[in-house]
Formats: sequence, C-alpha cells, structure tokens
Amino acid sequence: MTAYDSLKKDLLAAPRKWLVTGGAGFIGSHLVETLLSLGQQVVVLDNLATGSRDNLEAAIQGAPIEHRGKVRFVKGDITDKNVCASACQGMDYVLHQAALGSVPRSIERPGDTHAANVTGTLNIFIGARDAGVKRVVYASSSSVYGDQPNLPKVEQRTGNVLSPYAASKAMCETYSQVFHRCYGFQSLGLRYFNVFGPRQDPEGPYAAVLPKWLSALKKREQVFINGDGENSRDFCYVANVVQANLLAATAQHPDLGCQAFNVARGDRTTLNQIFAAIRYSLQAKDPTLGNPQPTYRDFRAGDIRHSQADISLIQKLLGYEPTHNVSQGLAEALDWYWANL
Repeated sequence: MTAYDSLKKDLLAAPRKWLVTGGAGFIGSHLVETLLSLGQQVVVLDNLATGSRDNLEAAIQGAPIEHRGKVRFVKGDITDKNVCASACQGMDYVLHQAALGSVPRSIERPGDTHAANVTGTLNIFIGARDAGVKRVVYASSSSVYGDQPNLPKVEQRTGNVLSPYAASKAMCETYSQVFHRCYGFQSLGLRYFNVFGPRQDPEGPYAAVLPKWLSALKKREQVFINGDGENSRDFCYVANVVQANLLAATAQHPDLGCQAFNVARGDRTTLNQIFAAIRYSLQAKDPTLGNPQPTYRDFRAGDIRHSQADISLIQKLLGYEPTHNVSQGLAEALDWYWANL
C-alpha cells in the first residue's frame, strides 16, 4: 500500500476540517472534490476572480452524494486579513491555492501579483497561526528556479528569478521560513511544474498551453508556439498535485521543517512533442481534423528554456509517487476537454 493509499484510508476513518483557498479554481476544485470524496469537512474561500462556481459545482457533483453537503463556500479575498482570519478558525489544515498566476500577467501587472500572492499568503499565514491550524500547504512554483541552469531542478539550488510572478512565489517561501523560525509555524511549499487537467481555463491571454491548444484545434483555429517548440517542461497531471497536497498537509516526518518540494512527474516533454500528442489524441476523436501545423513566433519574455524536476526529496519525506505521466493524464482528461472546450 502506498503512502497515499494509507492516508486516504485514514482520512475516511477520521474526517478533519480543511480550508481550501482558491477552491473554485482549477487545482483548488480538484482538491475540494477529493477531500469531499474522502468524507472531509471543507470550507472554500475564493473571490471568483479567476475561479468559477461551475468548477466548484463540478467538484461537489464529483463526490459521493452522501458527502456533498460537507462543503461551505465563502466568497472573499485573501488580501483582506479579516476574511483570512475568519476562514481559518476551527480548521485543521489549510491548502492555500489562491493566487494570480501567469508570468506575462505579472510583467504587465506586478502590483496585482504582489498583492494576491505575497500579501494574500502572509494574511493566510497570520490567520492560520492565530487559529492554531496544524499546517498550511501553499502553492509555490517552479518559476523560483529562475536562471539556475542545472537539470533536473533540485530544491536546494535556485537562481535569479525572472519575473514578478516568480519573485512573489520566492517571497512566499521566505515568509514560510521566517514564520517557522519566529513562531514554530508549520507550512510546506509545493513548487508546481506545469500542471494540467480538467477544468483548466483555455480562454484569455494567460491560459496554459494544453487547454489553449486543445480548444484552438477543436475550433480549427491557429495554434501558436512561442519560440522554436524545443522548450521543454515537466508537465504534471492534476491528480499528482492533489496527492502531493494531502500528503504534505498530514505528513509527520521529523525532517519536514518548512521545506518547499518539487511537484512534478520527474521528466520533460518539449512543446513540439506535447502539440503532436494533443493533435494525435484529437485526430482519434475527430478524423476530419486533418494534420494542422503550429505557427511559431518569438520567445516569450520571462520564459525559461528547459524545466525538469528532481522529485526524490518529496518521495523520500512525503511518500509521493506520481500516478500519471503526460500520456496517461491526457487520456484521462481528453473526454472532459472535448466536451467542455
């Protein structure tokens, strides 16, 4: 039995109280669905700026009917310290996903990114500390590695960050360390590597590449690739991220401290390869699709050339074992993508 299987069995036997910030978003709604499926009591805090009630409703409907009433939604903003303090009351764990994502958006709107990602996280830390929460697990990012050239990325070696978004996530990790030293506060960071899966928004200028390309191909629209397509990423299916969050919240390893962990598959796929995989999958759905080709354009400001995670630390300390590679994740998500994009 894996560590995650054992944890799920334990949670079913002994429900706990969880706050999920950003619980109406892409990753947050998957956390909510899994927690409800395990019979947990869940409070969702979201301002619905980037999340949606549809995501939350899908998460609730994905849980067994007897557990669907165990969730409470609070519409509020993490930049409001009083909202955060109130939401943390009575919680055992906080899974902090609320943020403004996207490197390009942060370059255009650095102040908004700082307010949501840094001030918002600080408010959650203070609220959780004062409420006696056992641990906060917060979303960090692989962007904190910046210009550090070595592959795979190892937690102890980071470089100069390349965008306001990356700077905001690095600051969250700094606050985690400071709160641990000053207050003995328990928080763990998860450095996400290119997460994908159902409920990921394909619209707008900051959409992730997988849903954006899937949507464009289905609509017979042009697909754009920034650069030559040989940039590579460690694409990580959302089920792996859910596993990492739950393990991080409940782990009892004595060496945890205030670690930040890579959350990924531990391999890498080029943008050209991921485009070909998406096209192949959609051709099986719609033989009339033909053989569309991408259009290449300039590299995007703030982007890194290659990214791949070393996941040995999270495997060792949390018992994390990713269940899906890129192909398995695409196969599982494709029906949702096809129906909803």
